[in-house]
Amino acid sequence: MTTTLTPPPTRTPNAFAHGLGTFLRARETGILIALVLVVLVTTVKNPNFIFSADGWRDLLLTPSILVLVAVGQAIVIITRSVDLSVGSILGLTAYLTGRLFLDLQGIPIIVVFLAGIVFGGLLGVINGMLVAYAKVPALVITLGTLYAYRGINVLWAGSDRINASDMPKDFLALGTGSILSIPLLTIIALVVLIVAAWYMKNIRGGREFYAIGSDPAAAELYGLKVTKRIIIAFIASGALSGLAGVLYAARYGTINSQAGSGFELDAVGAAVIGGVAIFGGSGTVWGAAIGAVLLLTINRALPIIGVPDFWQRAVVGVLIIGAIVLDRLLALRQSRKLLEAREYSDD
Repeated sequence: MTTTLTPPPTRTPNAFAHGLGTFLRARETGILIALVLVVLVTTVKNPNFIFSADGWRDLLLTPSILVLVAVGQAIVIITRSVDLSVGSILGLTAYLTGRLFLDLQGIPIIVVFLAGIVFGGLLGVINGMLVAYAKVPALVITLGTLYAYRGINVLWAGSDRINASDMPKDFLALGTGSILSIPLLTIIALVVLIVAAWYMKNIRGGREFYAIGSDPAAAELYGLKVTKRIIIAFIASGALSGLAGVLYAARYGTINSQAGSGFELDAVGAAVIGGVAIFGGSGTVWGAAIGAVLLLTINRALPIIGVPDFWQRAVVGVLIIGAIVLDRLLALRQSRKLLEAREYSDD
């Protein structure tokens, strides 16, 4: 008599449980929870924060432009660089947008959008080529172009400004319109975010950004086109800042030579708070976007709960420092685990 042994049934992992565990362990989840808590606490303090006529709309609309800039900034930071010129690119493109409508009557809106994106991308090319070929730290290069681009804007605009009456009503409607109570600017920012996140995760070029940021020398030895990728990262940052400049014009209507001032620091802060490692190689554009929403939501929430303006800036500073310290601790912990695993395998 032959006895047939049947192997025990294999347990297939629960896809939902695995996905939930991955979500809960993600750095972005902590930022998202912090955002929800800020909104809940502020709404309890003042229900108008969400439930007024403009509360929900402002919660979504206010961070939309910064989200675009922060996504581009995140891509650059992941490659172990930084782009401090994004605010100047945004301002210069916003003024270009107004001039196009003013000087070329009847120009199609889509042409203006394309002009802004291409113009921002060209300014990004200058940044990328200087960083990649001059071998000068991006911090120094983009600090220089920050002032250079702003200077061009001041020289071009002078004391003049573009007013809402100089631009078509259909264009301005993009900055105030909504679909199913969701602002159009938010929808545009979300579409860009989804495309960028998909590219960074699924396309080889996006994954190479992480490899370059983790170890540029090793990436070069492995055969990756480091110079090309760095330039592309800056082009993406410039193009998204250009798009943000066009939408800035639609959102605010009034544009002068100082448009976009301060966006560079907010974009860096949003990326870092959102879990993008300032030393490169890790983080996601999702995190940068959530960081941008958290940053501007805090700026709106703190005055409502009675926090003075000085402490508003202090809170943002503490968030940035805390994010950098946390990132460093996590990096050291990961390095320690790798060393232990290596020692165990050697034994």
